[in-house]
Amino acid sequence: MAIYQAPTEDIKFILHDVLRIHEQSSIEGYSDLTDDMTGAIFEEAGKIATEVLLPINEVGDKQGCVLENGVVRTPDGFKEAYAAQCEGGWPGIDCNPEYGGQGMPYIVHAVTGEISSSAAMAFSMYSGLTHGAIKAIEGFGSEEQKNTYLPKMISGSWTGTMNLTEPHCGTDLGLLRSKAEPNGDGSYKVSGQKIFISSGEHDMSENIVHLVLAKIPGGPEGVKGISLFVVPKFLPKEDGSLGERNTLSCGKIEEKMGIHGNSTCVMNYDEATGWLIGDEHKGLRAMFLMMNEARLLVGMQGLSQASIAYQNAAAYAKDRLQGRALDGDKFPDQKADPLLVHPDVRRMLMDAKGFVEGGRAFYYWASTLIDEELHHEDEKKRDQAGLLIALLTPVVKGFLTDKGFDTAVQMQQIFGGHGYTEDWSQSQFVRDARIAMIYEGANGVQALDLIGRKLPQKGGAGMQTFFGIVKDFSKENSSDEMAEFIEPVKNASKELQEAVMWFMQHGMKDPNQAAAGSTDFMHLFGHVAIGFMWAKMAKTAQEALAAGSDNPAFYEAKIVTARYYMQRVMPATTAHLARIKSGADTVMALDAEAF
Repeated sequence: MAIYQAPTEDIKFILHDVLRIHEQSSIEGYSDLTDDMTGAIFEEAGKIATEVLLPINEVGDKQGCVLENGVVRTPDGFKEAYAAQCEGGWPGIDCNPEYGGQGMPYIVHAVTGEISSSAAMAFSMYSGLTHGAIKAIEGFGSEEQKNTYLPKMISGSWTGTMNLTEPHCGTDLGLLRSKAEPNGDGSYKVSGQKIFISSGEHDMSENIVHLVLAKIPGGPEGVKGISLFVVPKFLPKEDGSLGERNTLSCGKIEEKMGIHGNSTCVMNYDEATGWLIGDEHKGLRAMFLMMNEARLLVGMQGLSQASIAYQNAAAYAKDRLQGRALDGDKFPDQKADPLLVHPDVRRMLMDAKGFVEGGRAFYYWASTLIDEELHHEDEKKRDQAGLLIALLTPVVKGFLTDKGFDTAVQMQQIFGGHGYTEDWSQSQFVRDARIAMIYEGANGVQALDLIGRKLPQKGGAGMQTFFGIVKDFSKENSSDEMAEFIEPVKNASKELQEAVMWFMQHGMKDPNQAAAGSTDFMHLFGHVAIGFMWAKMAKTAQEALAAGSDNPAFYEAKIVTARYYMQRVMPATTAHLARIKSGADTVMALDAEAF
């Protein structure tokens, strides 16, 4: 069975030493996030993850979900684990107290989400998507809808989904066929089929609240004619209790490569009763609020699977005896040395450690921007944070999931043949991580969104803000002690700026020139962002050591890992820039018949 321990020491370091969230009194709620308070929350989240969630992760993978007479049965232990989460108030930890939430900042939700996803990714999706549905209803629903659905969803007694994809329609929502016909009483008859609906049907909550994209007859063509509807499994009565079953059903559970414990459903709507959320034909505004949050969640999932895969691979490499060190026996009293003595094993583990800890810092920083956008006392700061998180969201989603999957594969490699069996859970981490590169907008789409929409937004203001943050930090820390960390980040940032200029010069004339380099740009951006976080962590670790920390080994390890990332990983930015500047000619040159 796999092991997992919540990285509470690393979490504390990032939040309180690096980001210093408790000192940001200009953001509502942050001054309350003391070391003691967050420590207690994350220790308890870690305890639940290890004792409750981790044991059901492998069970969920092996058993999967079963569709019986229209009802999906979740794996053994899932219902009990979900009940324990609800009892502890975890689903609504950052939700509005007006509807029963605890009202904590988003960053607390982000951290606890990573912990639970690391321990049991498929299980954590049931409450994760509910969180996004809550935000969509709160942002665009009527007062009646908020009062009807939010208290139940925040408590966890009802869960939520989002229904976009149809058999013929994935990324291109303009092709959507589901329709919603007015009933004349404010409700609609929603009909159509949706596929790939995570948590679409299950037995863990009393009700399931589906948010469904559909078109009202007579509306505009394409995406301009899409509306959003709330379509519950059971129709709520005026007193909030459950009424009759709605005319919707799960037609099939998808057979998938991974996340077997989550019910990925084909959902059929047969004139099901639904109610419009927001304005007619403006459904994408509400759905994208939910999707943008979901994309951050998915980026975290890539990180979470890399994290647990790394923990298990590191433990295995310390324990597994295999061969002798090339520079002499390290353990002559044993028949062989542990795997950890071999440079190539060290390389893989250092790559993983650099990504996981750097990616965690990047994800947490991005999460604080959501709080800053929503709750900073200065309107200009709110606007700036909004532009920055909009820019970073496709990077968080695309880069963290691409590298998260790569990291899980590399950690599987350390196990050798054992990694390919189901005995050590590495196969599950790889299989579960793979979906994160695909759903909530495939990573190629994220890259296109980054260069086509987010990069030029408001004249490139978000990008300039990012460059300004990196530049200011580099200037403030130009000492000899920091040179080995600052110079690689400065050089990579210049390469990122050069890529932006190249897109401006060539992409405006021929969009294919920019599109051909979009994924390389996303990865170049990701390395700069994580490199920047490693420079900040190195600076913080140096200060802690200079102050006489009582845990020097922790901070020394941070500096060594930061040095590794700068010397061994950051050079990848030069290759990404070269590929961007090679343009689209060779990419598009081959005749279609030659494929």
